[in-house]
Amino acid sequence: MKICQFSLTAEPVNAAALSRPLSNDAAGAFVSFEGWVRNHNAGKPVIALEYEIYPSLALKEGERIVATAIEQFDLIGAIACHRYGRLQLGDIAVWVAATATHRRQAFAGAAYIIDEIKHRLPIWKKEYYATAPAAWVFCREHHH
Repeated sequence: MKICQFSLTAEPVNAAALSRPLSNDAAGAFVSFEGWVRNHNAGKPVIALEYEIYPSLALKEGERIVATAIEQFDLIGAIACHRYGRLQLGDIAVWVAATATHRRQAFAGAAYIIDEIKHRLPIWKKEYYATAPAAWVFCREHHH
């Protein structure tokens, strides 16, 4: 049975708990990605981020992205989670993991999932700056 999960959370992302269902004796590779809140963007010092999400649409689209990755890259399993609300520097904003028989499939599947999340999910990001007023930014132009 393949593991296929997408979730949204307002709580800190628990990567260890999220990765547990992906444990599988048939998997030869596990690849994970964590998008962290960093302290700068476009030359401005960032002190925090805020994500707003359209939950029902984001869940539906996130589940489609993960399911497509499993099928397209022959993954054994994949899980992704995106956080919303206000995040501090170093917090995990998005977490993605994929398992496969071989590493190339796992890397390709995880890369597909994070790229599609950034392009397709209805998520808006507000950056809080140390030296300027906070501003909403277009997520597709930024890499988080």
